Amino acid sequence: MATPEKNVAASAEELPWQWQEQRWRTIVNKVRAGRSLKPAAWKGGARCAVALSFDSDHESSTLRWGDNSPGKLSQGEYGSRVAVPRIRRLLERYDIRASFFVPAVVAKLHPEEQRGLVAAGHEVGIHGWIHELNSKLPPADERELQMRSADELERITGVRPVGIRTPSWDFSQNTLAISREMGLLYDSSMMADDEPYELLEDGEPTGMVELPVEWIKDDAVYFNMDRFSALRPYTAPSSVLEVFRREFDGAYQEGGMFLLTMHPHIIGHRSRIAILEELIAHMRSQPGVWFATHAEVAGFCKEQAGL
Repeated sequence: MATPEKNVAASAEELPWQWQEQRWRTIVNKVRAGRSLKPAAWKGGARCAVALSFDSDHESSTLRWGDNSPGKLSQGEYGSRVAVPRIRRLLERYDIRASFFVPAVVAKLHPEEQRGLVAAGHEVGIHGWIHELNSKLPPADERELQMRSADELERITGVRPVGIRTPSWDFSQNTLAISREMGLLYDSSMMADDEPYELLEDGEPTGMVELPVEWIKDDAVYFNMDRFSALRPYTAPSSVLEVFRREFDGAYQEGGMFLLTMHPHIIGHRSRIAILEELIAHMRSQPGVWFATHAEVAGFCKEQAGL
């Protein structure tokens, strides 16, 4: 039975089914998908764009919860110690440039990793300060952390980041305004389409490109593991490869974009990096596939749309 205090709290705040229409419309319209930015053809006349991305969460996956477990931290350390070098070798073999979204704390822990990525032609993008949840932050804190993260990435790599992927794809009611204030080219945290689109804020076009993600195109949902919870890997690598391959084949058939999100400490293990190589080999076997960083895809879409 609810306590009297809970009853008072419930009566003081309207429940969603009691909201006036203006309230829920305002919430829904804060950030929406605008016009499609899918070009008639991709760069060089390519049929399909492939944007591979890696969220280098490393130790921040543990630190963000205030946890100090050496065991959990070591699971993240694998990402920098073993996985990123393995991923870099794979991308080099196939002459592919990718995007790495890096929390600032991770960049500070592993600065040479980030410098090496940039030197190899890869993109380093914003991924929060310590993989914090934006929707839990006061607006001023979110703004300060996002701007400080960009400054730190620029200081370490020598290149100012032009795009953001919010940690855990947690996009608050304030995130877009902060990203616009920073003059960012693109975001890659939303899920309203398969193809790039222009973000709207309060119904108005922003000129900012969205490169949408999706959980089915993310390695973590299939492979993640937490010893102290019910979170366990439940899908064989071969089955994950089938999902990813079918998503690419559909994008290729439609002349669209295939964007894949991965995490070094997850995809970088031997049994899993193998499926990424199989996928890359399959995509490389198709004519007219443009492999590009997120910044390159967003820049091309914006240019073609005249934004």
